[in-house]
Amino acid sequence: MGEELYWAAWAVWLLFFAHSLWRAPWARLKDSEHLNVWLGMVVLLTLLWSLKAGVKPGLGFHLLGATVFTLSFGPRLAFIGLSFVMAGVTLNGAAGPLAFGANALLLAGLGVGFSQFFYRLFFRLLPKHLFVYIFANSFFGAALTIICVGFSISLFLALAGAYPWDYLINEYFPYFLLLGFSEAWLSGMAMTLFVVYRPEWVITFDDSRYLADK
Repeated sequence: MGEELYWAAWAVWLLFFAHSLWRAPWARLKDSEHLNVWLGMVVLLTLLWSLKAGVKPGLGFHLLGATVFTLSFGPRLAFIGLSFVMAGVTLNGAAGPLAFGANALLLAGLGVGFSQFFYRLFFRLLPKHLFVYIFANSFFGAALTIICVGFSISLFLALAGAYPWDYLINEYFPYFLLLGFSEAWLSGMAMTLFVVYRPEWVITFDDSRYLADK
């Protein structure tokens, strides 16, 4: 891939990051408990993203955690947090600084974007019920998100000429289908614990909406 593509990705990431900084609900992090949870997610996901496998150079894969972050703090704070996660992984030597913009857009940007899309889709189409919220958003939403991110990464690499499309779709993308199961269970269990024991940590969960008598 040419350097021009990397620098273009940097420019796009900077625009999204600046917009997120401007529009993020920072008042939520004025509460020390919420701030600690947000920082804890950044640290935990930095460790999780560092534990990755790979097929060939540039073809790594790992669990994402974007759905939990997005459901808990909303898309803007989640994108900022996951960008910090990507920065930590990059500083740790797992990826080159030049590729940071592209990696942040593909993992943080698309991870948050797909998570928010599926949340809004399920919210609009499905009944407002606790179990629907948990299973649709936390389990299926998380699985669909990482699968869509994997497909997007494969498509990006093919368009950039890094690897042939046939190789990516047959030898790389299937790993994201397998990761979807693990992502669903880990995200689902985490969000189940959150909404049951700490619903105030989840910005998209409202007791009056999901627990009201039907």
